Amino acid sequence: MITTELVFVRHGQAQCNADGLVGGPRTCTGLTNLGYAQAEQAARRLATEHLKKPFDVIYTGPRIRLVQTGEIIAQTLQIPVHHDDRLDGPVHGDADGRPWDAVKTAADGGPHAHPDTPWANGSDTWNGFLERAGRNLSQLIEENHGKRVVFAAHGETVITAHTLLLGIPIGSPSGFTHNHASITRWQHHRNRLGQTRWMLDRHNDTEHLSLLTPEPTP
Repeated sequence: MITTELVFVRHGQAQCNADGLVGGPRTCTGLTNLGYAQAEQAARRLATEHLKKPFDVIYTGPRIRLVQTGEIIAQTLQIPVHHDDRLDGPVHGDADGRPWDAVKTAADGGPHAHPDTPWANGSDTWNGFLERAGRNLSQLIEENHGKRVVFAAHGETVITAHTLLLGIPIGSPSGFTHNHASITRWQHHRNRLGQTRWMLDRHNDTEHLSLLTPEPTP
């Protein structure tokens, strides 16, 4: 028996993604035209499920690309959208708005490369972000026990969910791919003996994007 279901939809392509810029709060200007189309396709796919087994609520973080993605899904499914700062992405500090290539070169790699070291002045560390985001996501899961919940999320939130629910040690060198507007689903199961566990139903599912123009490979 599935008691709780969590569906993570990574935001559609944002202008900062297309421009190769670090998309912190100062730099995120929202989705590109392709990003809107991606979010609409994800919403249509979820709408097919929603007719059979309704979702209860959508959560979105504060950055514009998440808000726009969440509102597209909420309007399509006709369910409430909650804006929650606990779903915010990493703090980028002075890297906000700079080209990712330059930031990674200066830091000798991206955030994952040296997980206990900030990648820019005033930024998070990768492990520090995972710890904070994991606590926040745990709270949201507890508050929504027994519901079907959609999260319009950063890719880093998808990684947080996997780290939390798979019990991966903070600082593990392994990682996960996460395409724009991909769907990832976690289900909380309880068997007839009352035993429970989280199960990953799908990760980075992009079937609904097959008819759209593919994004260029970085």
